[in-house]
Amino acid sequence: MLAEGVCIVCQGDHSSWDHWEYMESLPKDPVDMLDDLAKMGVYKDQALNVADAVSSAEVRKALFLKVASRGNSKREKLIRDLASVAGGLDQAFAAAFGPKAGEFFGDARRLSNVTRREFLRNVAIGASLVALTNCAPSPGDGDPEETGAPVDTGGLEKTDLQVGFIPITCATPIIMSEPLGFYEKYGLTAKVVKMPSWGAVRDSAIAGELDAYHMLAPMPIAMTLGLGSDPFSTKLASIENINGQAITVAERHRGKVNGPADFKDFVIGVPFPYSMHNLLLRYYLATGGIDPDVDVKIRPVPPPDSIAQMVAGDIDAYLMPDPFNQRAVYEEAGFIHKLTKELWPGHPCCAFAAGQNWIDENPNTFRALNKSIIEAAGYASKAENRVEIAEAISTRAFLNQPTEVVEAVLTGKFDDGNGNTLDIPDRIDFDPYPWQSFANWISSQLVRWDLQGDGKVAEAITKETYDEVGQEVFLTDLARELAEELGQDPPTEIYRTETLEYDTFDPADPQAYIEAQIEEYGL
Repeated sequence: MLAEGVCIVCQGDHSSWDHWEYMESLPKDPVDMLDDLAKMGVYKDQALNVADAVSSAEVRKALFLKVASRGNSKREKLIRDLASVAGGLDQAFAAAFGPKAGEFFGDARRLSNVTRREFLRNVAIGASLVALTNCAPSPGDGDPEETGAPVDTGGLEKTDLQVGFIPITCATPIIMSEPLGFYEKYGLTAKVVKMPSWGAVRDSAIAGELDAYHMLAPMPIAMTLGLGSDPFSTKLASIENINGQAITVAERHRGKVNGPADFKDFVIGVPFPYSMHNLLLRYYLATGGIDPDVDVKIRPVPPPDSIAQMVAGDIDAYLMPDPFNQRAVYEEAGFIHKLTKELWPGHPCCAFAAGQNWIDENPNTFRALNKSIIEAAGYASKAENRVEIAEAISTRAFLNQPTEVVEAVLTGKFDDGNGNTLDIPDRIDFDPYPWQSFANWISSQLVRWDLQGDGKVAEAITKETYDEVGQEVFLTDLARELAEELGQDPPTEIYRTETLEYDTFDPADPQAYIEAQIEEYGL
C-alpha cells in the first residue's frame, strides 16, 4: 500500500490529484509551451537560435535513465519513448536547455539541423523529461514496503478501455481511477465515458459499445433475467458504494412531509425502475400504507435532470443518488427528508459490471480492471482521502458540480435544507464486497413488486432459485480474491443477516420475508 501523501502514478511526494492537475495544465502544443516558458523568463528570444549547441555521453544518458526511472520499467519505457520521438535524449535536452545542456551531458558533438517545429516539439519533450525526473521520489524517500511491489501488467488482452458512468458520487471509484492513476497502475489506458441515463447504459452494454459499466446493483440481475430488456448475461464484479442516496422533497412542500403517509398523490422520481432507489422507495412508502403503484406515481428521471424537473413542478420529490440531493439544498430547490442509510445502513447502490461475453474475451483485462476499482474503493473508504477525491471528480469532465457540494456528500458534513448542519461520515461509503445477501434482498423485492406486472419475475426467481440467481450474477469470490491480493480484509462469508429500519432480512428464506411484509402492510 502507498504511504499517505505519495502519488499513485509516480510515487512522488505529492498527491495524485496534484500530479494529474499539473499534467492536464501543460499545453498540448509545443508552441504554446514555448510561449509559456518565454513569458516565465526561462527562455529569451535569442535562445531559440542555439538548438545546435549541445553535448552528449552514453554513460550519462544511462545514468539519467537510472535516476529518472527509479527502477520502474514503465517509467523507463516512457522516458525512452519520449526521447525516441525527439531523436534522442541529447536532442531533447539541446532544445530544452541550449548551451546549458552540457550540464546534463558531456563530450560535445554538433547536432544535425532541425526545423523550428521539431525544435519546439523537443522543447516540450525535454521539459517533460525533467518533470518526470523531479516527480520521482529522491533516493531514500519512502519505504519500498509502503509503496508496494511493482504491479505485473503482462498478459492483458486489451489495454485501451472505455468505461461508461453516470455522473453521480456513487461512481466515485470508477471516476477517480482515471485522474488518480488506479487504471494506469494496472497497465490500463482507461477513459471514463459519461452516459446520459441508465437506459442508455443498459442499451450500450447489450450493444457492446463500451468495455465495462457503472450500473445500479439490481441491473445485472434484471438484465440477466431479461427484465425490461432481452436477456443479456451481465456480471456484478464489485460494489461501487454503500449508502449515498436520499429522499429529497421540493421546497414548495416544506412543512407538509413528515413520514411515508405524507407522500400520497406525489409524483416521485427515481433514476431507473431496476434500481435500489425504486426498491427502497417502495419499501419506505409501504410502511406508511402507501401503495407505490396506486397512491403515488413513480417515474424514471435521469439524475442530471432531477433538480430541473423538481423546480418546474414535474415531480414533487425524488429518491436519487448524490450529489443531486445536496445540489437541491445548494440551489434552495428542496430539502433532504431522509437519507437511505437510515432505511438500511450499509445498503448497496451502484456497482462495477461487465458483460459475460466481454469477460470471456478479456479475462486478464477484466481482472486488472476490477482490481483497480476495488483498490480505488478502498482508498475512497478512508475519510482522510475524501477532500482530495471531491476535488478530482467534481470537474467538468466528470461530475461537473461545485466542489463544495461534492465535498459535503463525501465528507458527510452538510446542511440538509431544514436548518440543520449534520456530520454523518458514512452518508456515503465505499465497500466493494458484493454480499450475496444483497442479491437475495434485491431479488425478493423484484418478486414482491412485480415491476413488469406480468408475473415474469416470480417465474424466474422461485423459493429454490434465489441463491442460484445471486451466485450467477454477483462475483463475490473473485472480489474477495482480488481484495486479499491488495492487502484488504474482505469477509469470508457470502451471506449475512441484513438489518433494515422496519425489519430484518434473513437471506436464507427470502420468500418468508416477502410474506411477512405483505402480511404486515398489505402490500
